[in-house]
Amino acid sequence: MDWGTELWDQYDIIEKHTQSGLELVEKYVKFVKERTEIEQSYAKQLRNLSKKYNQKRSNKDEPDCRLSSYQSFVDILNEMNDYAGQRELIAENMIMNICIDLTKYLQELKQERKTYLLEAKKAQQSLESTYKQLDSSKKRFEREWREAERAAQYAEKTDQDINATKADVEKAKQQAHMRARVAEDCKNDYAAQLQKYNKEQSQFYFNDMPLIFNKLQDLDERRIRKLGHGYILFSDTEKNVMPIIGKCLEGITKAGTNVNEKNDSMVIIEQNKSGFERPGDLEFEDYSQGINRASSDSSLGTPKGPMDLLGKNKSKNFWLFKRSKLSSSTLTPFSTPPAPSPPNGAPSPKFGRDPLSYCLKEINKTVKPRISSFRTLRRSPTVTEDFGHLPPEQRRKRLQQKLEEISKELQKEADQSEALGKMKDVYEKNPQMGDPASLATQISQTSQNIERLRGELNKYETWLSEAGVRGDTLRYRAHSFNNNGAHEVLSPDGAHSDESTPDPSQAIYAEFDDDFEDEEPVAPIGKCTAMYNFPGASEGTISMQEGEVLAVVEEDKGDGWTRVRRHNGDEGYIPTSYVTITLNK
Repeated sequence: MDWGTELWDQYDIIEKHTQSGLELVEKYVKFVKERTEIEQSYAKQLRNLSKKYNQKRSNKDEPDCRLSSYQSFVDILNEMNDYAGQRELIAENMIMNICIDLTKYLQELKQERKTYLLEAKKAQQSLESTYKQLDSSKKRFEREWREAERAAQYAEKTDQDINATKADVEKAKQQAHMRARVAEDCKNDYAAQLQKYNKEQSQFYFNDMPLIFNKLQDLDERRIRKLGHGYILFSDTEKNVMPIIGKCLEGITKAGTNVNEKNDSMVIIEQNKSGFERPGDLEFEDYSQGINRASSDSSLGTPKGPMDLLGKNKSKNFWLFKRSKLSSSTLTPFSTPPAPSPPNGAPSPKFGRDPLSYCLKEINKTVKPRISSFRTLRRSPTVTEDFGHLPPEQRRKRLQQKLEEISKELQKEADQSEALGKMKDVYEKNPQMGDPASLATQISQTSQNIERLRGELNKYETWLSEAGVRGDTLRYRAHSFNNNGAHEVLSPDGAHSDESTPDPSQAIYAEFDDDFEDEEPVAPIGKCTAMYNFPGASEGTISMQEGEVLAVVEEDKGDGWTRVRRHNGDEGYIPTSYVTITLNK
């Protein structure tokens, strides 16, 4: 069934229906756009939320960073950020696959519909024009036929009139004959116009309009099919990102399962363990008159408490009770321990009649302020370079960490100094490659950096030793060159030694010869072919001839030299620019 057959007389209905269908497409596009705006706003709010809480905990140096609960929360924020990205992807795909595509298709449908309606209008206008011509010829035929009838009646009346002359009769007959011929012509014209109109009307109702209606039906069906596909895309767009959204949610679940309360407790202990021993019990000092002071001192001894801890750690601040507000008469962490009374000294006049009660009161005055509130234990210490503001255990860890950092920097500076020394030697042997004096500033600066780092290394080692643990500090052999080209070596115990040789070029490669003698042969990592002759006059280098093939033992580390080996086992360094190198895959 089609519109051209079944709805041949429903032009207005078809026009209205197709217009309503196009409006429905526009309404759906608008709906999807508003949905994408909601998705984008939702994603933006999620990103801002994640960023807001990430900023508060962005400092990786915070102690909480190592806690599993903290790490899990950071993972949740990251997963929420990824989740927001998927919501943005939903909005973007809806815009591209639904809104833009349907809008473009809608414009094409509108233009096509407009064309079909114009064709229908033209056909309608053509039929109306033919009908007007038919009506005009019909009215003319009617008028002329009446005129012919009157002319015939007048001629007959004139012929019967006895008073009329023959000329009048003849004239009336001629007039009637002419009118009859004109009426006959109008009749024939009317018949032709009628036939033409009927033909066009048949063409209009059985061919032209049904064809246009069928085209509009096809347009509307394509519009409905496209709209239905848009409905499906509305769902599929979100389904396509569901697996990734599911992974984000799984990541959040995994973050929750990764929380380990036991591990967090161990981290708290490791980060905050002070290393102090618990204070011992305070011993009773009997100031009564009847007790032998010598025996009292020997049996009871000096009170052992926080002051003993301070005595054992004179190089550190006693951190536990530093903020306790004690009177000058009590034992404070920063006050000097009171001198013990003479063994046989006279009793204090303050004892009065009940010396024992007085002693107990004095002890209570000394102890109570120290344990009144744990809020007074917190403090804001002044950060010192030797980390003396930290408890012993934390101080040792920070010192060891600092030693490792300084050792890495020292090794880096030593490698740079060694490379500059080799480059200087090359420039001295081959002046055309560069001016050795141009490296003096860099060599001097590197030497100063090495000296500074050595000083810091010794300083922190001394502090670590004072902290009670020597520590497994890293030792590096650091080489540098002073302004005169002298070769300096950092000894294993941290001391400095200067080894000056008459020929600086020999000192440059002295270390390499020692390495070759001590180390076992290294497997080749490739091969190289000499492009030029190289004499290998300097110690540590090896000569080669143009075209000679050598095994590559060590790549160029940025200093312009490559370590190679001959078939007979001879090893040495050659300029990298003198050979073409092929490394093993």
